[in-house]
Amino acid sequence: MPDILKPRDADDVEKAIQWALAEDKTLEIAGGGSKRAIGRAAQWDATLELSSLSEITLYEPAELVLSAKAGTPLAEIETLLAANAQELAFEPLDYGPLLGVTPGAATIGGVISANLSGPRRIKVGAARDHFLGVAAVSGRGESFKAGGRVVKNVTGYDLCKLLAGSWGTLAAMTEVTVKTLPRAETEETLVLVPRDDATAAQAMTAAMGSFADVSAAAYLPAGSASHVDEIQALGGAATALRLEGVAPSVAHRKDVLAKLLAGFGKLESLSTAVSRAFWRAIRDVAPFAAGGPYGERHVWRISTAPARGVEVGRMLAEAAHGECFYDWAGGLVWAALPPSDDAGAASVRAILGAAGGHATLIRAPAAVRAKVDVFEPQNSALAALTKRVREGFDPRGVLNAGRIWAGV
Repeated sequence: MPDILKPRDADDVEKAIQWALAEDKTLEIAGGGSKRAIGRAAQWDATLELSSLSEITLYEPAELVLSAKAGTPLAEIETLLAANAQELAFEPLDYGPLLGVTPGAATIGGVISANLSGPRRIKVGAARDHFLGVAAVSGRGESFKAGGRVVKNVTGYDLCKLLAGSWGTLAAMTEVTVKTLPRAETEETLVLVPRDDATAAQAMTAAMGSFADVSAAAYLPAGSASHVDEIQALGGAATALRLEGVAPSVAHRKDVLAKLLAGFGKLESLSTAVSRAFWRAIRDVAPFAAGGPYGERHVWRISTAPARGVEVGRMLAEAAHGECFYDWAGGLVWAALPPSDDAGAASVRAILGAAGGHATLIRAPAAVRAKVDVFEPQNSALAALTKRVREGFDPRGVLNAGRIWAGV
């Protein structure tokens, strides 16, 4: 077992990385450990566990800004924001249920490092779009700060955007600043029972092209829908469209959508409380939870053009007997494939080569993740750029080396 280093503050993080450099060691960067099973199954000499860096250091509700140490539990931040009728608008998912670890273990640093986002991604963007400032220690053992407390503070290189989604391979973040937004006072979800996949795709396209201001759009075929409590009583496939805002506006836009979708199938409505529970289930990939009927399957997260999502799912069903459901109006495909030596990677990569998009293997045994490209393979030009960026921050390959790509 690798040694576990538990720094008490940012200075300890800097000293730990300097120690690793001096001793020619590699470090795994971890917070709550909720995403540890994502990525290549690499080996490190020690784990730099940042869970002790836990504190909300600044919260100004009127200014819509919050700063917290990187190991602060996401649940603690969400509780504080909810008490002030605010939220992290990018709606970060909790990988716990999907990966079979304790729910609620995510930290704010891990959320930013993985650039997480949920169903509202189609309206407000991902975590990086709400990431204002950072304090971190590079793989050179050097502390640095970037960004600030408002978007206008960003000048020159926007290092926050670079670190978001880097999975701890460039620097160990010690404190982050994020934008918060008011939570909608009302939400309602219209659920369409479509005739087939093509009808569902057309309905989502029509809704997103309207002025109804839809904040989330998902399609669950019958197999997936049967494992979501809030809609399983409908007894078949379901297309869900969320409306948020003040009550009169939601009511008006609901009427707009109802008229627009009248020819696509039967419409049902979910109240605010049920709607919120439903979108949490979509956010956290509940149909494919580790403890559910698809728990033994390998799970892929696929991004493609919304108009191609259902087509990609159909091809996966034919080529690899996959079960899929669709978020982001079809632009995000969650696919659960039967266990195999390559987790269905050959089929996934071939299909996306024709349809366009990229895919990440989210759930598979370590032996499988050691053999296949977990993250999307890069062409030579992009790989060379990635290598130069990595060498700029971590020339010795100390931090999370090999987690994303072999040798990087």
